[in-house]
Amino acid sequence: MKLARRIQEVAPFYVMDVVRAAREQEAQWQRQGRNMIHLSVGEPDFSAPEPVVQAGIAALREGRSGYTLAPGLPALREAIAAHYQTKHGVPVDPRRVFITAGASGALTLACLLLVEPGDEVLMPDPTYPCNKNFVAAAGGIPRLLPTTAATRFQPTAAQIDAAWGPATRGVLLASPSNPTGTSIAPDELARIAAVVRKRGGFLLVDEIYLELGFDPAYGRTALALDDTVISINSFSKYFQMTGWRLGWMVVPEDLVEPLTRLAGNLYICPSSPAQHAALACFAPETLAEAERRRAEFARRRDVIVPALEVLGLDVPVLPDGAFYVWVDCSRYSRDSWDFCFDVMRETGVVLVPGKDFATIQPERWFRLSYANSVENLREAADRLGAYLRPRERQADPARRAMADEPLA
Repeated sequence: MKLARRIQEVAPFYVMDVVRAAREQEAQWQRQGRNMIHLSVGEPDFSAPEPVVQAGIAALREGRSGYTLAPGLPALREAIAAHYQTKHGVPVDPRRVFITAGASGALTLACLLLVEPGDEVLMPDPTYPCNKNFVAAAGGIPRLLPTTAATRFQPTAAQIDAAWGPATRGVLLASPSNPTGTSIAPDELARIAAVVRKRGGFLLVDEIYLELGFDPAYGRTALALDDTVISINSFSKYFQMTGWRLGWMVVPEDLVEPLTRLAGNLYICPSSPAQHAALACFAPETLAEAERRRAEFARRRDVIVPALEVLGLDVPVLPDGAFYVWVDCSRYSRDSWDFCFDVMRETGVVLVPGKDFATIQPERWFRLSYANSVENLREAADRLGAYLRPRERQADPARRAMADEPLA
């Protein structure tokens, strides 16, 4: 059967190769009484807070499972808008809040709405791989801008302005970012927004990890800049509702009607029980629990990053949010793909090679997710130490210096 041409532009999600291999190995190890430590998939190890679970159960028992309007429950849109005002001091009209089937659904809708075939969308390298594929599936061309530790693995306004060409339609950023856990400073994000406005394009900012920030210098929503920014968010990370598949986007007023038309045709509405459950996310007890968990993620970061650096696995930028570390393994290996699979086979610690996220020097990087217990993180560091010590050699100065060199 002949496939549509667009599927040729959608790259594989290589992390699933890692997950598949890890599951096969885990089945063997369990029979041997051995355990594996999963530091790969970007999913919180917490489940949804209890008030959310109870609200979901109540919705199902009370029969609140029918279709909603395409933009979502009005009460949920109002609760999200109120949260922006309370938490960030940013007024948002509830009409501009659009509930979606996860952040992935939001990004799919945004790309279908804004990207014409052949349009170019600028984004950082490294980046979350699916972001490239949302653009490609809409017929657009993702153009990755190389970044370094010097800019926290985020693009600058000057870089975006210089890269903007005749085919460029907009910019897709993530702050904090997957895979680096780093954010864009608010003043730099304001300069980026000004460049995009000047160029007449769109600015999409993935903020699904915004509430999982650890440094107040970066915890400002892009919606504070102006009403033309499109913010993508999700209930999956901060509220740990991953499998509930619920997200939202805040869009300019003039996009609400076309989005309603598009979303209503594509999927009618997001999950109704999940929306009713999500109303409990903004209850004081749920927010208190979410903040406790955010603090736990910060504690985990402060355990694993120093442990990695002691082992000679360089972390050139301290993550300020999310639950990822972008780690340089070039001291020990010239190919992070081989390195990660060898580590998994030898130690049972599951990491993700840089191939999924970067096109510039992917072989030197891997991503570690610290969405796991402190005890498991310490055990993972011990296992990595036992694996690396026999392989330790003097670092190649030329390779180590590459992290600070500008990439063209």
